[in-house]
Amino acid sequence: MPTPRITELPAEVRSLIEKASGPITGTGTVHAGLNSTIAATVRTDTDALFVKGLPLSHPRVWTQQREADVAPYVRGVAPELRWHVEADGWSLLAFQYVEGGHADFTPGSSDLPAVSAAVAQLAELRAPGVELKEMPHRFRGYVDDLADLTWFEGDSLLHTEWNPHNVLITEAGALFVDWGWASTGAAWIDPALWLLWLMAYGHTAKQAEDVAAAHPAWKLAPPAGLDVFARIQRLWDSIAEQHPDEWAQPMQAAARVWNMHRRHRR
Repeated sequence: MPTPRITELPAEVRSLIEKASGPITGTGTVHAGLNSTIAATVRTDTDALFVKGLPLSHPRVWTQQREADVAPYVRGVAPELRWHVEADGWSLLAFQYVEGGHADFTPGSSDLPAVSAAVAQLAELRAPGVELKEMPHRFRGYVDDLADLTWFEGDSLLHTEWNPHNVLITEAGALFVDWGWASTGAAWIDPALWLLWLMAYGHTAKQAEDVAAAHPAWKLAPPAGLDVFARIQRLWDSIAEQHPDEWAQPMQAAARVWNMHRRHRR
């Protein structure tokens, strides 16, 4: 479920930010996103930051640590992490503030080449030496035959959360934010997940596959593995049931259409 957003920084949060970065000269609330209690732009005399945070009692506070762990390994495809603080009941992450807008995934969007190039750049990264979820483990409850989980094995670092709110388009290209669900697995999984988001935003199955086909890892993706991935309908049904948000139902519909498309091709 979405995490309610606080629009005014609590006093203890302001204090933690000022201890780490100096006196605050201005703030603004970021309304996009679903997973952070605090998401704010913060300016000091010397820096501009994006600060996100969760109470230490929040059930998903572990995602904050996951982002902090991954940050050193994703320089170049993500904004730089300035600091991570856990104190006074809060877990806070401060990133370099980046000017940019959220990606447009609709057909014909001028953002798609930049996103595609950045996804390909991400595919060159190997899994860092930190604890991450593994895609076979994440998918274990959604396959009919556990032997099919072997298709998802790999040592690539995957983002996995391809909501366009997690992709910033800047003058220099695309950057990826919100790494709380970073995982390891086969490199083709990220373009396959992005394919479903493209379909949710209006691409046909063929159009989305044509975009994904530009990804280097897609060329190596085993057709049988893609077929298994397309059949994981229960995953999207479960997400749509648990998250009555505007993005969940289109993703569920996209997954069904792509599965039918793969079956017809077979």
